Formats: sequence, C-alpha cells, structure tokens
Amino acid sequence: MHCYTADWNPLGEEAYYRKLDLYSMVWDLREEVLRESLVAAAPYGGPIALLKPTKGKSPSARPELYIYSASGVCLASILWKNCPAVQLGWTASEDLLCIQEDGSVLVYSIFCEFKRCFRMGNEVLQNHVVEAKVFHTEYGTGVAILTGANRFILATNVDDLKLRRMPEVPGLQKPPSCWTVLCQDRVTILLLAIGQDLLLLDNTTCSTVTLPGMNPLAGSYLRMAVSFNYRYLALFTDTGYVWMGMSHLKEKLYDFTCNLRTPPKQMVWCTRPRSKQRAVALAWDRLLLVAGNAPKGIEYHLDEDSYLVPELDGVRIFSSSTHEFLHEIPESTQEIFKIASMAPGALLLEAQKAYEKESQKADEYLREIKEQDLLSEAVRKCIEAASYEHDPETQKALLRAASFGKCFIDKFPPESFVDTCRDLRVLSAIRDYQIGIPLSYAQYKQLTIEVLLDRLVLRRLYPIAIKICEYLRLSEFQGISRILAHWACYKVQQKEKSDEEVAYAINQKLGDTPGISYSEIAARAYDCGRTELAIKLLEYEPRSGKQVPLLLKMKRSTLALSKAIESGDTDLVYTVVLHLKNELNRGSFFMTLQNQPVALSLYRQFCKHQELDTLKDLYNQDDDHQELGNFFVRSSYTNEQRIEGRVASLMNAVDEYYKAKNEFAAKATEDQVKLLRIQHRMQKEEDKPYLDYSLHDTVYKLILDKNHKKAEQLYRDFKIPDKRFWWLKISALAEREDWDELEKFSKSKKSPIGYMPFVEICMKHHNRHEAKKYTLRVTPEQRVKAFILVGDLGQAADAAIEHKNENEMNLVLSKCTAITDSSVANKINCAKAQILKK
Repeated sequence: MHCYTADWNPLGEEAYYRKLDLYSMVWDLREEVLRESLVAAAPYGGPIALLKPTKGKSPSARPELYIYSASGVCLASILWKNCPAVQLGWTASEDLLCIQEDGSVLVYSIFCEFKRCFRMGNEVLQNHVVEAKVFHTEYGTGVAILTGANRFILATNVDDLKLRRMPEVPGLQKPPSCWTVLCQDRVTILLLAIGQDLLLLDNTTCSTVTLPGMNPLAGSYLRMAVSFNYRYLALFTDTGYVWMGMSHLKEKLYDFTCNLRTPPKQMVWCTRPRSKQRAVALAWDRLLLVAGNAPKGIEYHLDEDSYLVPELDGVRIFSSSTHEFLHEIPESTQEIFKIASMAPGALLLEAQKAYEKESQKADEYLREIKEQDLLSEAVRKCIEAASYEHDPETQKALLRAASFGKCFIDKFPPESFVDTCRDLRVLSAIRDYQIGIPLSYAQYKQLTIEVLLDRLVLRRLYPIAIKICEYLRLSEFQGISRILAHWACYKVQQKEKSDEEVAYAINQKLGDTPGISYSEIAARAYDCGRTELAIKLLEYEPRSGKQVPLLLKMKRSTLALSKAIESGDTDLVYTVVLHLKNELNRGSFFMTLQNQPVALSLYRQFCKHQELDTLKDLYNQDDDHQELGNFFVRSSYTNEQRIEGRVASLMNAVDEYYKAKNEFAAKATEDQVKLLRIQHRMQKEEDKPYLDYSLHDTVYKLILDKNHKKAEQLYRDFKIPDKRFWWLKISALAEREDWDELEKFSKSKKSPIGYMPFVEICMKHHNRHEAKKYTLRVTPEQRVKAFILVGDLGQAADAAIEHKNENEMNLVLSKCTAITDSSVANKINCAKAQILKK
C-alpha cells in the first residue's frame, strides 16, 4: 500500500483531503443537458432529480422530469405538464418538492408518483416566485421563497404547513445578491446580502449585521453557504474573499482569498464530525477549490461540469460521467497510512503483513507495540479506519490486522469488531450500482438501520432489505414483517394480475408472520379500487376489530355484521348495528336484523335504554306479545306520570299477555291495576303516600297507620295467605309497640303460624314481659326454646325434664352459668343421671 496516499491532498499542516470514486454514471446524459437542467440531489446517498429542458423550439414541447439513483440508474420519469418550475428539493423522507412560479409546490414520490400539492399563499400567486430554497431543520423540511415583490415567505415544515411572512426589507428594490436560511436557538431566520450590507430577518424585525473579523476591503457579497448541520456559515465576495465562521454570526473561524473574482456556481461546506479542519468547497466551470485554515487551498481540475451535494462528512460530486466523494481523511486513517508513520495502528498493520509473509518482523512490530502498552489502541484504530474505507480490499487488510492484534490481548471486547464487520458488509451491499446508495459509515450511523430499511423499501428493493434484516438478526416486527407488509401493499397495485392470484401470492408469502396486518394491506387494495381483493385479503386477518371498520368503509355492512358477531365482541356488533341504522331505511334495517338473531337481541337491549319507541316497533313487527306486554309494564313505571296513563299502559299489557296466552302474567297485571287504583284512592282519602307500594308493604303500612279494616279488606280482596297476613300484622303491631292489640289479635282465633313467632317478635323489640305471655301457648316441641328466648332457664329445664329429651337438657345446660344458674344445672344433671340409670 505504498501508493495509498498518492491521492491525499494536504490542507494546512494537519488535514488531508481526497476524492473517492463512487460510480461511473450509467445514465446517458450529455454535459450540456446537466448544465441546463434543474438539479436536486438528496443527502445520505439519495436520489438525483433532473428537470430537463424542452427539446427543440416547438410550443408543444414539454420538459421532462427524471429521477435517478446515485449511480445514474433511472428510477422513473414523467412529462412536465405544469407551471414552470423554479426549484427542486428533497424532503427528509425522500419526497421530491417541485416549487413552481405560481407558488404551488408539487410533491412526488421517488417514482414520480404525484402525492399532493400545497400553495405558499395568495401573495406568492400574485407576484410569482423569483427564487426558492429547500432546507432541513429539527422541525422537518422547510421551504423559503423570494417573491417578485421582494418579500420572503417561509414554511418551516411542509408536513404541517404554517406560512410565515417575513418583515419587509427597507429600500429593497431588486432581489438580494445572495441569501440563505439559518437556524438559531430553534428559530428559523433569513440572512441576505445587498451589496456590502448583511441583513438578518426574524419573525418581526429586519436588522443589519456586522460579521466579526470581516476584511473592510472584502467587497460585495455574492455567495452564501450554510453547513450540513447549520452550525457554520461561509460568504464569498466579489474580491475573491471567503469568510468562514459560526452561523450565530458572533465568531469568525478563518478567512481565505482566492485568485478568482467571479462567483462560484456552487459553494458548500466540506467537513465531518470531530474534524480538525473545517473547509468550504467552491465550484466553477472546470475547477473545484477546497479552502480552509491554510494560506493555500486544494485545487481539483474537473473534466466536466459538476454538481456538489453537501453531506454529513464530505461532499458528493457528480457529473455526466462520474460520481465522486470528497472528504477529509479521518485521523485513524492518517495515523495508519501516513508515510513513515510509527503509530500503533500502522505498526499492527505491518505486523500482520509480515506474519502473512512468515517474517520475524511481525514479532518485532508486536513487541514494539506491547512495550508501549498500546496494542488495544492499535486494534481500535484499525477497526475505526476500516469503517471509513470504501475499498473492500483495504477494509479486509485493516480488519485482518485488527483480528491479528486481538489474539494477543486478554479479554478484548469483540462487539466493536463484529459490529463493524456487519456494518461494512451492509454498506458494501447497498453501494452496489444497481442499488445506488453510496452511504459512508458516518452517514449510515447517523441515518440508522431502520431508516435505511425504509429507504430500501421506498425503492421497492424488498429482497435486499429482507437479506439485511436476516443478516443483522433484527426482530421480525422491526424488520422482515414491516418489509413484507410494504411489499404486499405494492403488490396490490399490480392490476395486471387477478384478485385471486394476488391474494394467494400475498398469503403464501406472508402467512402468519408476526406483526403483519392484513387489514392495512386490504385498505391499500381498496384505495387502489380493488374492493374484491380487499375482501379476500380480509379473510386472512385474524382480528375482527381490524376487519369490521374496513368492511364498513367499503359499504359491505352485512358482511361486517357477520364478522362482528363471529368475534363475540358486543361493542363491535353495536358499532355495525348503529352504522346500519344510519345507512339503511327503517324497513331494510329491521329485515337485516331479522336474519341475525344475536344482533337483533343486542339491538333490543340497546333500545331498552335508548330508544323505547323503536323497541315497541320491533316487538310489533315480530308479533311478540309477551315482550310487548313486558314493554307496557315497564313503560307504565318509567314513562307515565299520571295514574290514568299508568293504568291504561297496564291494561295494554293485560291484553298483550292474553294474546300471548300467558294467563298468569295477565292476572298478575290485572291485580296490579286493581291495587294501583285502591292505593290512589287511599292516598287521596288519608293524605298519606301509598302509591307504588307492593301489596305486602301496603298492608303493613295500613296496620302501622291503624287502618285495620282496610288492611283486612286487602287481605280478603287479594286472598293473601293466612300465614303471610299474620306475619305482616304481628310485625307491624310490634313495630308500633301496640302490645294490647297484639294480644287481642293472638286471641282472635287460632294462630296459623303458632305462637313462637309472637315470642320472637316481642323479644326482637326487647319486650320480655309481653313475650312471656305467649310461652305457655307455644307447642310443647318449641316450649324449651321459647323459655330460653325469654331467659327463664328454670321453666326451660322443667319442660326439658318433663319431655325427657336429653338434647333439650343439654341446650338448657349450655345456657347456664356457674354463679347464677347452679341450681338449674344441678336439677338437669340429676335428671340426666336418673335417665341413665333406667
């Protein structure tokens, strides 16, 4: 590699620059066509757009828009049938912006497919566009326009269009000699030059700017250039003076004076992250000058007119026949390949080469590195230098040296070596001219693998994208699944194949791959006008929640309803049913529901809470008299306020129940009507609330209110069972503490419920005296329990002994205490002993 540094060109004492050949352009493009065309090249090895001039002088001749890969492979082309274009530019997502004279901006995909159009306002439409620039900030891709009225209009993000009309420049009668867009403190501003004056336009003001360290004899400003990261600014004057400084305009870096006074066709920054030298590349017709912090710049004589594309770590230069990359030599590469270098990386590379030749010098070089304890550093430098190389042979030599050095290091972390090998293999694959994405390692790391995959998918390079995912072992959701989904969305646009063929091919390729949404693919098919294909694809979608909304959008409501019912998701069924209700007329809607019992049942539930009239119509249509009866019963309690309306509603329910042959429900409803009328009458007579009480509650309340006759009347009229009535009456009398009436009632006739309830109810209300009155009337079987309840353990013991019931004796004994009830306990124990003797 003794000639490796032959193309290195020094800029100052520390920095070197070189041009790398990327491609021999495969396009058939003449030099004058490139010179006369509108050109825009996307950064990060992106595509090149050319709006070629018209051929001939025919009024019907149209310009042609071409989009090429970075290697010159034509991706797409169209005839330009719109207003004349002023400027082309690329968004961060590789959409092409075509800014026209009338202020409209057309957005095209990388394959010249029209996506959308937006306008930069009426003022631009009236005064036309004189000059335009496309720029990139943290907010997105922006557009700045200079109108024929010498006013500036700005949009910082074309995806969220908000137009800003910049302040008027006092005394500006003609377009400025040069202007550019700056980004300071997250605010987008404009810098423009009028002769020797610099003006700064922000949202509200126009102010004059004086650059620090500017030569007073510099002359008028002719060109401006902002660096790729918007941190640096360069200006060229008519005396050949170049000022370079920070974009905040408060710090000068250095200046340079060139021999040429004519303004360059292009001026761009050529720098890289952690650069030792910040330089500017200036291009004239056949000359490229790299100027920096050095008295003399680097001159490259060009064979053809060329176009400069600023990048993160250098400048791409393409012409009608070649595509090159100009960049600063990284520090690690300098250390290893610089002539007579004794850096650790250089020695390790020589050691590896000597080892391959079986020379003992390999050991000498290794010893020298180890003595300085720099072997790990040497390995890292070789790995780093390999990442910056484009030539595969140089990459391999450096990586072999790194691998050789690793063998002599204990526990050297392998991740950096392995990751670099993988990354270089990916970069080598995408740099192939058929793919044409000449990313450098620094650009690749800045772009990230996810964005690179997106760009391969955007170019429809699905096989290489999938191979990269498999090689890097990316998760299916992050990699292969996403790529296959994009492929399927593209596949549905191929209208030369039948719906069955496309659906089968997609399913065969995708299968049940995790992360694939067939509904999204079906939606794309529907957008392309292939409704039947969309329906076929939805059959493969396992999630009904994704199927149903699209089917509704396609106006396949019946199918959507069937899918919703199959899912078992009631919310989904309700969604479809309500959609059908709004879409169909009433009759068709009801008929559709008739064929879907589950949907009909759910809709009835919905109507019970939201649309009672509709519910009634549903029951009438089905001749469902039972449910109609239930409906009228509910209606009488929820919708009717007046007693007449409630009675009428209940009578309707009676009729429906008879039609349904439900005599029990009909009789119960008639009884309710009868009770309602009685309650209404009593409420008027007594001026007390009785309405809407149950029959039992009504009787109970009447007894509480001492209306015994009316309670007795209800007891007879409604044939309340004797036991129930007695329970109601003794409970009410005890609650009212009418003990005399309770005793009188107990003697009125033989109690159908016995007298134990009398004892219990009295004790419940803590009246032991009254409870004792009924203990002797209790049946013998319950007498012990009654005596225990009133606390008379003596009589309880006597009753238990009389019955000779050991269980009852034990029960009484369990209630006795040693202090107060010892005599009772002794009596029981004696009785139990006598029973045992027998």
